[in-house]
Amino acid sequence: MSVSAHLTELKKKHATLSLEVEEAQRSPGIDDLRITQLKKQKLKIKEEIERLSN
Repeated sequence: MSVSAHLTELKKKHATLSLEVEEAQRSPGIDDLRITQLKKQKLKIKEEIERLSN
């Protein structure tokens, strides 16, 4: 897989996680631990995107 294709996949995952975080924050049944886990995953992906972009 090329770097460009990998970056595209990472960006898609990041966008999906963003939507999941927003949805979880609006949902009263979701606990804070789950939201924190989603945010950490999102941050890891963002860091990987930045690393590969440089």
